Amino acid sequence: MKGVSQTVSIVVAFVVAVAVLAAALYAYGQLQSLTAPSSSSSSSSSSGPSKVILPYDNSTKTVFITLVSLSSASSQFNFNGTGFGSLIIYVPAGWNLNITYINQESLPHNLNLVQNSTSIPQSGDIAEDGKILLYIGTTSSTYQLNGISGGARASGSYQNIAAGDYWLACGITGHAASGMWVDVIASSSVTQPYEIVSSS
Repeated sequence: MKGVSQTVSIVVAFVVAVAVLAAALYAYGQLQSLTAPSSSSSSSSSSGPSKVILPYDNSTKTVFITLVSLSSASSQFNFNGTGFGSLIIYVPAGWNLNITYINQESLPHNLNLVQNSTSIPQSGDIAEDGKILLYIGTTSSTYQLNGISGGARASGSYQNIAAGDYWLACGITGHAASGMWVDVIASSSVTQPYEIVSSS
């Protein structure tokens, strides 16, 4: 009987160890998904950058975009470690955007969807370079001054995006002009939302 209880104890210990390992691996995967663009489905060629398919729900025509200001990036004005529009997000025209912004920086930041009228942010006020369509982590009256603090997150959604060129940019004065913006291109020729990081 003693041998049976020792065997049961060993089996229970093994099952607990496997469960703890599985939980740790799951938590690690969740952390990676918050700090880097999804790489679950990507393609690349020797002639161009990698294409990463973004999470989406085809039945509701919704793309899920997560941008993180990384404290480990070379610049404090970054989204997913990139700056100056080198991250380009392509979405099908007419789809809905579900956007989450996470700030891991010590500086406050916010996120705004801008229908841009200039190719890059040129002014300290992003509203002078286009029309702000969505405010995340701020409001229409505070976007130049206030954002979310380090460790915080905010979300927002925009419905039925028209074909055209947009930015996702920090609205705090000077942040977008310092590189804190991402290009968003909505097009009827895009059938599946994806992102690329341009080397230029």
